[in-house]
Amino acid sequence: MSKRTMTLNLSPEEMDVLEALSLKKDLSKTLLLRQALRLYQRVEERLERGETLFFEDEAKKQKAEIMML
Repeated sequence: MSKRTMTLNLSPEEMDVLEALSLKKDLSKTLLLRQALRLYQRVEERLERGETLFFEDEAKKQKAEIMML
């Protein structure tokens, strides 16, 4: 697989989140962004099929639908 390079401009807050998640998950920033991109792609595919995305708190018996732009 050939790879291409890009420059990504993040705000300081976004970079802080990326760095914190990278440390928490013990992943490189590149790998973390690749995983995020794959997740976003899967979510989009399912939403396009008319499925609904939500979080559920079983203890509180609450569901919250996630709206994607």
